[in-house]
Amino acid sequence: EAEPAVCSRCRRAQLRLCLERLKGLVPLGAAAGRHTTLSLLTRARLHIQKLEDQERRALHQIEQLQREQRHLQRQLEKLGMEWVRIDSIGSSLSSERSDSDQGES
Repeated sequence: EAEPAVCSRCRRAQLRLCLERLKGLVPLGAAAGRHTTLSLLTRARLHIQKLEDQERRALHQIEQLQREQRHLQRQLEKLGMEWVRIDSIGSSLSSERSDSDQGES
């Protein structure tokens, strides 16, 4: 019968240790004095919800930035193709000019 009492003490000690660790992880605000287990767990739940909201917003922002990056990449590729076309037109014009210059001499 002594064994269940030891296990119960161990569980309570483990619970106290876990609650102390939780106090270190959860922002307790101005009333950081003595918290009840319920108030600590409530604050922990609210903190987790806040972190989940922040994560959702961050993921949404990442998706938006990836879409914008793809759009800008397509625009850059399009401009690159136009630049090649303009450059090739310019070089064909300059070769035509040099041909006509040679004909005049």
